[in-house]
Amino acid sequence: MNLERADATATADAVRNGKISAVEVTQAALNRITARQQELNCFTEVTVTAALAAAKRIDNEIAAGKDPGMLAGVPFAVKNLYDIAGLTTLAGAKINAENPPAIQDATAIAKLKQAGAILVGALNMDEYAYGFVTENFHYGATHNPHDLKRIAGGSSGGSAAAVAGGLVPLTLGSDTNGSIRVPAALCGIFGFKPTYGRLSRAGVALFSSSLDHVGPFTRSVRDIATVFDLLQGEDERDPICTKRPPIETRNSINIKPNIDGIRIAIADDYFTKKAVPEALEAVHHVAKALNVSEHVTIPEAERARAAAYIITASEGSNLHLDDLRKRPQDFDPATRDRFLAGALIPGIWYIQAQRFRTWYRDRVREIFSKNNHHGIDVILAPTTPITAPKIGQQTMVLDGEEILVRPHLGLFTQPLSFIGLPVLSIPIQRPNALPLGVQLIAAPYHEELILRVAAVLEKAGVISAAVV
Repeated sequence: MNLERADATATADAVRNGKISAVEVTQAALNRITARQQELNCFTEVTVTAALAAAKRIDNEIAAGKDPGMLAGVPFAVKNLYDIAGLTTLAGAKINAENPPAIQDATAIAKLKQAGAILVGALNMDEYAYGFVTENFHYGATHNPHDLKRIAGGSSGGSAAAVAGGLVPLTLGSDTNGSIRVPAALCGIFGFKPTYGRLSRAGVALFSSSLDHVGPFTRSVRDIATVFDLLQGEDERDPICTKRPPIETRNSINIKPNIDGIRIAIADDYFTKKAVPEALEAVHHVAKALNVSEHVTIPEAERARAAAYIITASEGSNLHLDDLRKRPQDFDPATRDRFLAGALIPGIWYIQAQRFRTWYRDRVREIFSKNNHHGIDVILAPTTPITAPKIGQQTMVLDGEEILVRPHLGLFTQPLSFIGLPVLSIPIQRPNALPLGVQLIAAPYHEELILRVAAVLEKAGVISAAVV
């Protein structure tokens, strides 16, 4: 079994069936991390002793005839803003390294462990999750496995690079304005942002409470569905976590491996501007495979992005005001300057941005409503406007205009997370070229539609995750 390329589900099946032990799988992952950490810089902490002990417990459970769980023996890692019991939660910051260790795991980690998965460490990220590049001022840049001179994206860059680099088949990240989807696209893997509040954020260091989501990176659609199913469910530790009953997406993609009855359209207008031709071609490649030609306009997407910036900067800066006053020298200078600018945003701007958010949410939901002429189920849009820029690259040219890289990699992701829509970035592999991503977007709480479409595309060979 090629563990470097196997997905999480296949690995767990092999462990449960006795074809390989959890200890062997875990040790192999730790060996790969050791071999590639220096060039990729994905991890900020590797939990060797705890991981091997957990793997041995899984093997003992199997030997005793017990059910080891859906993800038995699967190595996974998490963005270092997730609480890991016994470790200090960095959130990419130098300041946080002074904090005491977490006393319990984040809910998402606990649920994966209950399912038999083996935590092997914490992953690099942009400081306080404020960025799209994972060029961390304190812990170094994470490198894209497809081209080590290029960024992995951010802010969950370590999470994406660890999966694309074959270190582990599963990681967790967070997404405020695109921090799961952007690195997933640039690294050529699957990255899933479920509906806002669908998964618990308990034990996760927040950036912007109004917009923060958690979600997985994987190498297959069935892994996304499996992890999503395991992580669902209300959590009293997170008041935002929905009380809606969980849905079983694994059954959805297994029982209905087709798109019958799913109406799909291509996002036009805003989502066709400021993108290199290759990014738009990736969308058309998917649309052609699905036999989709209908277009739909998401109204006021540009204004939604502007409002998302106001909310993000205001809420993010408010969390760090005390440190900004007392120890500004300990921040990444770029993060510090953005937080300082956010602290100066007038309160009325923030209020107006939230008001607009409500209006915009209602307009977009009309697109999905079956009570009008739209009634769209899934929308296609590019994930990023370009392929992965080089590490240290400050600007890029889009539509003849030179613009900054860091704030604009989320051009197409911000208007969607702004209102909490479920979105999956699917990987488009291109021969002798860097990968790109396409977003599959649905109405809130309709994740199963996205995963059904993705499963059909994956089965047809239209999309696939790369391990390099």
